[in-house]
Amino acid sequence: MTIAVHRNSTQLNGIRMHWLEAGEGPAVVLLHGYPQTSYAWRHQIAHLSGSYHIIAPDLRGYGDTEKPASGYDKRTMATDVLALLDHLKLDRVALVGHDRGARVATRFAKDFPDRISRLVVMDNVPTRIVFEQMNARIAKGYWFFNFQQIPDLPEALITGREDIFLRHLFADWTYRPDALSEAAIQTYVRAYSRPGALRGAFNDYRAAPLDLEQDQADAHVPISCPILALWGADFHLVGQMFDMPTVWRSMGTSVEVLPIPECCHLPQEEQPAIVNAALERFLSEERY
Repeated sequence: MTIAVHRNSTQLNGIRMHWLEAGEGPAVVLLHGYPQTSYAWRHQIAHLSGSYHIIAPDLRGYGDTEKPASGYDKRTMATDVLALLDHLKLDRVALVGHDRGARVATRFAKDFPDRISRLVVMDNVPTRIVFEQMNARIAKGYWFFNFQQIPDLPEALITGREDIFLRHLFADWTYRPDALSEAAIQTYVRAYSRPGALRGAFNDYRAAPLDLEQDQADAHVPISCPILALWGADFHLVGQMFDMPTVWRSMGTSVEVLPIPECCHLPQEEQPAIVNAALERFLSEERY
């Protein structure tokens, strides 16, 4: 059976937001990471939309969503998601976030607990943990965290060289060199070559000081909904650098953990069958 995927956009929370939508059933919202767009979820949309109503937006600053000069702190980006749910008349959803999208999803779970039934976080170390544990080893591995916070210079250096930059990241952040097809790489290169795309993504990182402030303010408040944390077991910046079970069990009251073998930073694209099975199991435990 072929599932129709609809592309939609409208004005929400002061920006024009784009999202993909497919399927019927309980609502599941997929929030992509960096350096990706909603395209990252193509394998999950195809698999899950037979049983679920899937919504996959481009986050503020990414893909086909507007790229304003401000509003990249995770509280504002979580409010973007809330505005989308209100627009679609969705009261309560399961939220799946990867990387930057996991930061948005985590903030959403803290700020709007009544609107989320389940939380899935993929290959993400919370911002607060990254900075509180920062040392020379982490600083070297997370060079992009710091580089992309510099005003203007990253755009000046990378504009026109998006292909070189993204291929470097994908080569370093995947377990297999052929994890992404050439068509997938070109899709991302086109997305990040659009006017304002680099600045939008880098502004996401430039919000780190405010994100840290927000995270520290309610660090004592656990996430109350069930959490599934999964990550690439072989990624040198996450699974091999941090004690991920301890990190995520400190974040909530009900936490499952799943390291994925032969996988680095892009689980949903590197190991889609394992991710799809994990999502299907976790989401089916509660037909919210």
